[in-house]
Amino acid sequence: MEILKPKIAIIGCGNVGSTFAYSLMISGLAREIVLIDANPEKAKGECMDLNHGASFVHPVKICASGYEGSEGADIVVITAGAKQKPGQTRLDLAETNAKIFKDIVPNVTKHTKDAILLVVTNPMDILTYVTLKISGFPVGRVLGSGTVLDTSRFRYMISEHCKVDPRNVHAYIIGEHGDSELPVWSNASIGGMLLNKYCPACNKSCDYSKVLGGIFEEVKNAAYKIIETKGATYYAIGLALTRIVEAILRDENSVLPVSTFINDYYGIGDICLSIPSIVNKGGVQKFLRLELSDLEQRQLRESAKTLKGIISKLKI
Repeated sequence: MEILKPKIAIIGCGNVGSTFAYSLMISGLAREIVLIDANPEKAKGECMDLNHGASFVHPVKICASGYEGSEGADIVVITAGAKQKPGQTRLDLAETNAKIFKDIVPNVTKHTKDAILLVVTNPMDILTYVTLKISGFPVGRVLGSGTVLDTSRFRYMISEHCKVDPRNVHAYIIGEHGDSELPVWSNASIGGMLLNKYCPACNKSCDYSKVLGGIFEEVKNAAYKIIETKGATYYAIGLALTRIVEAILRDENSVLPVSTFINDYYGIGDICLSIPSIVNKGGVQKFLRLELSDLEQRQLRESAKTLKGIISKLKI
């Protein structure tokens, strides 16, 4: 029987990269995890700390390396870049991190032509597009972490209000992973019931439209609040990345709202945005063409316009 030895390379050993490595180690999904960082000593230190817990988890080899460590990787996850500061939007980061990616991506593709590239660094949608253009990889093999985390926040907050298991809430945040993202209320459901049918039937005396608006505002501003209080977000995104990697390595055909290249969708094209997509061992097989309300269509086009405006100023 063929022994599978999934190898994951993580570029960037900051809060997100190291937390993802920890989550990945616990999951047992990978047999080899390679940590790559501009500060080699930081990568070595993270490896030592993780390896000291090897007796508590499934067998896994964890090592620090330069870019050559990405050779043979099934997935290369890029978390490196300047981090978001309090009061700074994700889009403010675009120019700085695009320059960093112009160095990272060629160094990765020099050592691997077959890996799937998963972009996490913010502004994630813009950098996914930058990675796609620089790498020259097929569109399906370059994806961003998208609104997988935003969607998880969304489902959690709906579940808290409605007092149901978040796993029984089906709702998506789409568009930019950032300020112009939008909730797809028209398709949101609980236990097979559309939300606009479920809420009137739950016998809670709440203002339906006011509650929904409040939930989305909490979702949209969640990262800013966490950054203000603890300086960075990393636990939930570490779990979200593990979920995406799981869908790829296990060839699950899972539907996840990752950031992928969009062309000809409600008049939107040549952009990377988060849309529910089928994710398997090839990366993104295809994105789903949701039926959106007129308002949601306008909001999605506006989100794409916002990102295109930033991309147009970058020298890719």
